[in-house]
Amino acid sequence: MDMQFTIAETPDHDASEKGRLLFAGNTDFLKGVVAMSGLPDADRIEVCFAGRSNVGKSSLINALTGRKALARTSNTPGRTQEINFFTMGEDHYLVDVPGYGFANAPLPIVEKWQRLLKSYLSGRPSLRRVFLLIDARHGPKKVDTEIMQMLSKSAVTFQVVMTKCDKLKKGDLSKVTERTIEAIRKFPAAYPEIVQTSSAKGDGIATLRAIVAGIV
Repeated sequence: MDMQFTIAETPDHDASEKGRLLFAGNTDFLKGVVAMSGLPDADRIEVCFAGRSNVGKSSLINALTGRKALARTSNTPGRTQEINFFTMGEDHYLVDVPGYGFANAPLPIVEKWQRLLKSYLSGRPSLRRVFLLIDARHGPKKVDTEIMQMLSKSAVTFQVVMTKCDKLKKGDLSKVTERTIEAIRKFPAAYPEIVQTSSAKGDGIATLRAIVAGIV
């Protein structure tokens, strides 16, 4: 049966409040991991944010947590070079992984990041969902679909989060959203709901918080 994809709606009061409370609590940096052997114990609900370099991932994480510098932001793509684990509340890990695709670094280092990223995304038992960030100005690229394919092969649920939606007119956003849906509907691990966000304007932040808080 063909899966119907929808745009995530604004959560009701209870769901919104649950999300607000989760992200309003302590979110603290635990460790940066450069090898699979350094991963913390898989004893918490784990959600991961992944995306191409310069997709706005750090800005989104900072907007979600209300912390201006929790995740590092930079005009230089690929600045995040480790898998960064943050403890969130009593039960969650928020995970920020290296941007994939172009990175302003020597090729051997980039290749090492990519191997680590793929190993983590395909082999972490406590990973409940990957939030896969897609820049609304560009839509999904080939490297995005490669990550989707890898996640589907590993049976890791991923949910697309469109970033920088404020940069587009409403009609253009609708077109790129439809194109994004067509690109992801072929993957069985795709969660059938897309979140549209703007870190700059706060659009979709409460919705995404509620989604994370509802994952068990």
